[in-house]
Amino acid sequence: MNMKEWFKSAEYGMMVHWGLYSLLGGEWRGHFSGHYAEWIQANLAIPNEDYGRLATAFNPVYFDAEEWVRLAKECGMKYFVVTSKHHDGFAMFHSKVDRYNVVDATPFGRDVVAEIGEACYKHGLKMGLYYSQDLDWHERHGGGYLSDPVYAQGVTWENSWDFPNKEEKNYDICFENKIYPQVEELLTRYGELCLIWFDMPMTLKKEQSQRLFDAIKQYQPECLINSRLGNGTYDYVSLGDNEIPEQLPDSEEFDPNAMNEINGFKPSPYGLYETAATINRSWGYCPHDQDWKSAETIAANRKKLRRLGINYLLNVGPDGLGRIPLKSQQILREAARIDQTIL
Repeated sequence: MNMKEWFKSAEYGMMVHWGLYSLLGGEWRGHFSGHYAEWIQANLAIPNEDYGRLATAFNPVYFDAEEWVRLAKECGMKYFVVTSKHHDGFAMFHSKVDRYNVVDATPFGRDVVAEIGEACYKHGLKMGLYYSQDLDWHERHGGGYLSDPVYAQGVTWENSWDFPNKEEKNYDICFENKIYPQVEELLTRYGELCLIWFDMPMTLKKEQSQRLFDAIKQYQPECLINSRLGNGTYDYVSLGDNEIPEQLPDSEEFDPNAMNEINGFKPSPYGLYETAATINRSWGYCPHDQDWKSAETIAANRKKLRRLGINYLLNVGPDGLGRIPLKSQQILREAARIDQTIL
């Protein structure tokens, strides 16, 4: 079975947003972040000097990759997607390109992506990696500076609080020095990947999207690429966050003008679709966000998406100690039990 056939049959996966932001839990110096706790650096314009100090405190003594993967498998999930680098620019793998990573910059000193990959292999799940290829708030030349800040999740899309001069910014520098070589690292050092989950294509040019696409197909021909790589280069469509559609995008009733214009969704060339979704509102750990979806809602969503042939990639946000919140675990287990009764 090739990877496209496997993806079509997989149906259900776990996504994990985990990084330095998990230490803050959506709070900073007397303020809450917005709905998305993983956006806290941009929400509250935290300077890199302050935010970077979180790395010196990152020591998740309860992180157990096998425990995470076993939970996913117990709940019927077939693949596991973890944030290798989010918009804050901090790598959760041992990057030789940039020392701003979990091995070189923290007392923890362990390669999170490597340990999750080993656990996935051991327990029979496939591993995918989220990678933010455009926004990078740690970099002067990180993307987002060409986009309208009115619609930004934070103060601006790019880091304008440390690097205010847009005229001096050149995403090409970030792409050549960090983005492309880090993607190469992920492709060549962590075994077989089922997919790379890109996000927020706002600044990169068509030829840059194509270079990433071509590199993935060179190093790992079977690895799938989601539509948020940008510029129409992809294997499968990532629908909108938490989107539970009434029909497939390639059906006659589908309205392409209703799609998210930032992500530029089009019908999938291979009939492959996925909805990434949260259990509460935030993707990253956020203890003050208690707006949980019920297990019944999760099970109903899974049933509907299964009928449409759309994969359900359900997110958890572990805390700074490496623990998946108990409420998330309870909902996932109960949703799996309900799902078994309605199959």
